[in-house]
Amino acid sequence: MRATLFQIFVALCLAGSVPARATDTLRIGLQTTGTFAWQLDVIRRHGLAEDAGLDLKISEFASPDAGKLALNSGSVDLAVVDWLWAARARALGAKWLFYPYSSAAGAIMVKDDSPIRGIKDLKGRVLGIAGGPLDKSWLIVQAAAIRQGIDLKHAAKLEYGAPPLISQKLQQGEAEASLNFWNFCASLETRGHRRIFDVRDAEAALGLQQPVALIGYVFSEQFAATHESAIDRFIAAAQQANDIMLRSDEEWDSLRPLMNADDDRTFKAYRDRTREGMPQRPIAAEEADARTLFRALANIGGADLVGPSRELDRGLYYQPARAEMQRCCREYIR
Repeated sequence: MRATLFQIFVALCLAGSVPARATDTLRIGLQTTGTFAWQLDVIRRHGLAEDAGLDLKISEFASPDAGKLALNSGSVDLAVVDWLWAARARALGAKWLFYPYSSAAGAIMVKDDSPIRGIKDLKGRVLGIAGGPLDKSWLIVQAAAIRQGIDLKHAAKLEYGAPPLISQKLQQGEAEASLNFWNFCASLETRGHRRIFDVRDAEAALGLQQPVALIGYVFSEQFAATHESAIDRFIAAAQQANDIMLRSDEEWDSLRPLMNADDDRTFKAYRDRTREGMPQRPIAAEEADARTLFRALANIGGADLVGPSRELDRGLYYQPARAEMQRCCREYIR
């Protein structure tokens, strides 16, 4: 009886108890090397999209920038992209909406035997940075470091590059420390490296109550106006996939072929960091911290970074119409 009630309850969460109707198509942009592929695989294998009355059409891209271009061109309806990109574009007049996907973030890493213990020890050291000068994690770290009395932009010797290159430079000794994306940091932890300053620590130093999801599902206001139910059902299915990944270690065994984990330690690090980054709080709390972060970034990067406004647009965050039902569904599953 319990299993039957569970199935009925989940069906109501995903379908919203609306009358049966034709399946809705949702065109999704996917960066092939990102963790969104893992979530979509869970959705596929468990039939969550079908249960939600959705037909997901996936377009694969090699980089986050390609996903942004696809959104701009209208060739996809939804993609997981950068929070700061969506916030800046909205400040400039583009009506994007954002819903949190992950707060997983990187860190400044050093070798285990390095004398560097904190960010003040980076003065005069070579610091490799994944991305460019306007990478969001780098700007967050800069803002937090300034509050500790050190301007890393001028105090350290900076080298920018793609994440794999920056990881190699640290391992080969060409950089004494590196700030990299979370998955590269997780891999480095299994290879004789340690964290000295997490981006999450930087966010806390800037006054955030909890880490902000720095990537999320992005779609246009225009699309949401005509496809609200489809978006809500997709978000509910995605959250159910997260619940499966949170409670089942066996699920990760099925995902492992997609994860490019070279060994068991790296595999478990990827799993644990992904779980850690899954958003668990109400949108209102997420948005409040995002406002604090946006102001801090505006102080660092100005209009070139955040656009003409120093305050986060209040229309950026999407609130599903059936948020309460989704919350109850997640709590019941746990």
